Amino acid sequence: MRKRLATLLALTLGLLLVGVGSGVLTSRDADAARGNNGTVRLTTTLTGDEEVPGPGDPDGRGVARITLLLDEGLICYDLLVIKIDPATAAHIHEAPSGDAGRVVQGLMAPTDGTAEGCVAADPALIADIAANPSDYYVNVHNAEYPGGAVRGQLG
Repeated sequence: MRKRLATLLALTLGLLLVGVGSGVLTSRDADAARGNNGTVRLTTTLTGDEEVPGPGDPDGRGVARITLLLDEGLICYDLLVIKIDPATAAHIHEAPSGDAGRVVQGLMAPTDGTAEGCVAADPALIADIAANPSDYYVNVHNAEYPGGAVRGQLG
């Protein structure tokens, strides 16, 4: 757990220092991220500025790493958030950048700043996220920002 937390923290700090935008991995890069075993890895930076309709937490930051295991029907995730009040919920939503969308998959809230796990999901949903990552985003909610404290588009 400590190694994973250190890796996520290093990734987050690196992304914040180089000023990478919300989508680290683009949809055309998704094919390159697809492993031989039906695995797709997506990473996004989470910020309050990305929340729609907003406002999100202006100081909040984070990173979400999503691993789609197409053959197993699983969505695995690592979430790290900083500078927000304790999280109460986390989700994958369906909507393009700039739009708010419906929840398509719940994730464990990073109440202490981190959360990780795998959830079984509809294979059609997993395939669509893999094929169209920019149509989906991750966001984390808390009591102060119930509509979303931080958000990041997947593609």
